[in-house]
Amino acid sequence: MPLVTVLLVLIVIGVLLWLVNTYIPMDPKIKNIFNIVVVIFVIIWLLKVFGLFNDVMNLHT
Repeated sequence: MPLVTVLLVLIVIGVLLWLVNTYIPMDPKIKNIFNIVVVIFVIIWLLKVFGLFNDVMNLHT
């Protein structure tokens, strides 16, 4: 996936997250959980895009 596409997706996700946080009234605890879930999904998606997800899953301690 080209880097420009990754950056555009990150910008769109950031703007959507900002819109949800700004314009949808929610309890602060629920909003915090929502933000954490979105960030975790974005991190996992980025790891998959760059091919690092399998490396992370195959780590042995």
